[in-house]
Amino acid sequence: MRSFGCAVRASAQAALVSGIVALLITSGWVFAQEQAARELSTPSGYVIGRTDVLQIVVWKEPDLTHEVTVRLDGMITVPLLGDLQAAGRAPKQLAESLAKGLERYIEAPRVAVVVSQATSARFYVVGQVTSSGEFSLSGGTTVLQGLALAGGFKAFAKLKDIVVIQKNGTVIPFNFERIADGKDISQNVVLNPGDTIVVP
Repeated sequence: MRSFGCAVRASAQAALVSGIVALLITSGWVFAQEQAARELSTPSGYVIGRTDVLQIVVWKEPDLTHEVTVRLDGMITVPLLGDLQAAGRAPKQLAESLAKGLERYIEAPRVAVVVSQATSARFYVVGQVTSSGEFSLSGGTTVLQGLALAGGFKAFAKLKDIVVIQKNGTVIPFNFERIADGKDISQNVVLNPGDTIVVP
């Protein structure tokens, strides 16, 4: 059942990205960029990783607009430019680099990079849960959704003392009992790549 749900979510995300790419190609550039920012739920500060699937859109250049997978060496191959480093860079940084490189071939190139499948993004759940471990991070996954993916709590879990430890070392408290009572919903933050949910 879980694999079916993941497949449905992946299919819906792919359809969303395809629609945004079409929008970028056929609509005004500024409007399309704003729409893409609203529609896509890639976590803020997302850094491209190995095996991520990217949509590269070059305005009014359909031959240069394509989907590419980041290789295990962190590189991608782009028409006219050859191999470029993608892993470790933000989508906006990569788009700027592509635009600069294409200036030799196109007048004032406009480039957008969209992460259509963030396959490199992971979060972790450890402690008193049914299935602790590493999980794929879909855009917009919250703490509650992360706990659900881990199968829920074991009998002696301390539900008031859950914490989210972010990659930068920030610790965010999460009191599940208050959430269950409909209080302090602001605790249910969106997870970022590398976050670890600890259930004591």
